[in-house]
Amino acid sequence: MRDAIIIGGGHNGLVCAWYLARAGLKVTVLEQRDVVGGAAVTEEFHPGFRNSVAAYTVSLLNPKIIQDMDLAGHGLRIVERPLSNFLPLDDSSYLKIGAGRTAQEVARFSQRDADRLEAYNRHLDSAADLLRDLVLQTPPNRVQGSWLAALPELIKAGKLGNRMRALSLSSQRELLDLFTKSAGDYLDGWFESAPIKAVYGFDSVVGNYASPYTPGSAYVLLHHVFGEVNGKKGAWGHAIGGMGAITQAMAKAAQAQGVDIRTGTAVEEVLLAKGRATGVVTRKGERLDARAVVSNLNPRLLYTRLVDPGALPDDFLRRMQAWRCGSGTFRMNVALSELPSFTCLPGTEVAEHHGSGIIIAPSLQYMERAYHDARSHGWSRAPIVEVLVPSTLDPTLAPPGQHVASLFCQHVAPQLPDGASWDAHRDEVADLMIDTVNRYAPNFKRSVLGRQIMSPLDLERSFGLVGGDIFHGALGLDQLFAARPMLGHADYRGPIASLYTCGAGTHPGGGVTGAPGHNAAREILRDFSSRHKTRQTA
Repeated sequence: MRDAIIIGGGHNGLVCAWYLARAGLKVTVLEQRDVVGGAAVTEEFHPGFRNSVAAYTVSLLNPKIIQDMDLAGHGLRIVERPLSNFLPLDDSSYLKIGAGRTAQEVARFSQRDADRLEAYNRHLDSAADLLRDLVLQTPPNRVQGSWLAALPELIKAGKLGNRMRALSLSSQRELLDLFTKSAGDYLDGWFESAPIKAVYGFDSVVGNYASPYTPGSAYVLLHHVFGEVNGKKGAWGHAIGGMGAITQAMAKAAQAQGVDIRTGTAVEEVLLAKGRATGVVTRKGERLDARAVVSNLNPRLLYTRLVDPGALPDDFLRRMQAWRCGSGTFRMNVALSELPSFTCLPGTEVAEHHGSGIIIAPSLQYMERAYHDARSHGWSRAPIVEVLVPSTLDPTLAPPGQHVASLFCQHVAPQLPDGASWDAHRDEVADLMIDTVNRYAPNFKRSVLGRQIMSPLDLERSFGLVGGDIFHGALGLDQLFAARPMLGHADYRGPIASLYTCGAGTHPGGGVTGAPGHNAAREILRDFSSRHKTRQTA
């Protein structure tokens, strides 16, 4: 008898499996695709050209998990970007961020803004430090029953309250702003020039189908800055070999602990008996029994497709059916004959800006128009595009002298209006995205040798990202922390005994962090330990 079956071999499922196996449990991971990794995979998309197909950059992967699993020992190497971001503005002007140059760059647009950068970063770092403290903790959970059952959660809440009280009043106010305000309003309160607000505000719409002036979008900005690369807080980097190098290292680590990983094995149903999860049935009809079932899927997929609805409380099922998903994301990978030569900074030889996150979105107002246009039209006719050229840092991805680029594009509607299909419009929108980059780098379009297109529908079909949602559920205040995925179930347990969740639809949310898998494993082991003690007592 297996101790645990994990549905989904994405990075959180692999992390969860590793911690469970290290504790001595017998674990099987079932992955429907022919390769583990979920959305964090590297694949050849054009002859001779490989790239991170969906997830495409590194920062949020938790350092404790990297160390615990010895991912470096299993082949993982992460390098930092030479610049954080590059924002082309017009034919002659641009903004570079990072590498100790931000202040002097910003001063070209506003000396006042340059003078405020240090205070802004200090306030943001203080809030990010709080998040770093919380990501590997299980949120306080609303429980029903006696005061004795609620006592552990009250203690958890008390510890969090003490952590909050330790912040200065100014920091508490800043934290309130970041959790409730729009990113646009927050940044408008700090800066006056459009370029710096655009660079920072871009983080608020990454994977977030919203305007930067939507209340709550400041938290999404914060969510993207609490990571680190090789000990540098807030830095972003590239995994040599692409994002698949992360999950391949995780798979090796898990297998070294005895985890059984099966690819090409989709799960059709979670088996239930006497109110408990007892195993799964695969799409091929194979029955696999286990003492616990752990899902790395979007929680809406788990509870509306794999579980008998009659076994779920009515209110729980209703809320799962209404779980908000949809990133507004259109993802592309392109093979290039040469590097993009920007009108404002010409040249096809590798330069520092080619290794950065290149943001095509010159202002917050541009981003706001993109969102509202997508809401009415189905996609923005002046979209937001981030371009990364990882082959500038990792020559293994493309033939000599050639390159691969990741295009992370916003805003597109997760579901097109009037019943239109993404299959009918994906090439049209892909052309638009390439034309958008070409306006700033006129050689880009003619340098494209091949492309891979992933509409929201493609992302859902390939990776189970409902509505193309890269976070397994929107990062709104109603779907965060103790409410992720729902009040009363923030502890990685659902209403069915022995059925757990370990994916990005749980705290702390999306991004390649590994934290949900780590936290879920801790709670599962706690339950296994409790059952063992109960059996011994009996």
